[in-house]
Amino acid sequence: MTNFSRVLMVVNPISGGKDKSVLIKEVKRIIREKNLEPRLFLTRGTGDKEALQKEIEDFDPQRILSIGGDGTIKLIAEILQDDSIPLGIYPAGSANGLAENFNLPADISEITEVALGNKFAKLDTILVNNEYCLHISDIGLNAALIKNYQEGNIRGKLGYLIQSIPTLIQSDFPFQFKIEADGKEITRKAVLIAIANAQKYGTGANINPNGHYDDGRFEILIFKEFNIPQILQTFRENVELSEEFLEIIPAVEAKITSNKNIPFQIDGEYRGDIREVKARISPIKMRIAVP
Repeated sequence: MTNFSRVLMVVNPISGGKDKSVLIKEVKRIIREKNLEPRLFLTRGTGDKEALQKEIEDFDPQRILSIGGDGTIKLIAEILQDDSIPLGIYPAGSANGLAENFNLPADISEITEVALGNKFAKLDTILVNNEYCLHISDIGLNAALIKNYQEGNIRGKLGYLIQSIPTLIQSDFPFQFKIEADGKEITRKAVLIAIANAQKYGTGANINPNGHYDDGRFEILIFKEFNIPQILQTFRENVELSEEFLEIIPAVEAKITSNKNIPFQIDGEYRGDIREVKARISPIKMRIAVP
């Protein structure tokens, strides 16, 4: 039994290179069957934040559905700034990293039942270089892959696969880092350092097996070497990663610096080549509908 009536569907029509017309039609049908009022908002790539802000003010939704990738969820989170409106997630982007952590069903009817349901998770948010991060940010090899992917023409997981070999050839790793976390300081050589609020990348790789998205902290993941057997381990149900491959530091605030400019990404979006990353847990939480 629902205790709300207005549902705003926020759709990125080009995310993941997928046609979403059938999905949109089916979700609208289910919403109307429940005697709820749907409204559709399509992102355009420019001016979306201001336009969506106005749509939310005008329509005053009581539930928002995100149909796209991590970027669509992040756009909504940046506008809401709190957990007042529950968010339902449809993984319809290239990698869908955040959604991977909620064990959402694949069937449209089932995921819509979840999205309109009354079971929620409280998702921590992290401020990374003064930008909200809901999932995983990193500096190093993975960010270089995302940079090359966004500059390429092929979307989806195939696009990432195609860019992986050139990224490995072009990248000058390992990199030298200084990490300051909760008053302690260390230096490390690493192929990448991630700031993780969740366990999995969108590929399904479980890089942060002990992480929790609602525990009021994040994990600094220091990947010390490019080790294919250990990388393959992250796709297993029970992940066992060696300390020589991965070092994990829990924190609520941190600063990571490198000796040169290195590719950096937030929630799957390349943010430039930089030398410094600052991160801290934000007081803002998001209310996510879960199975």
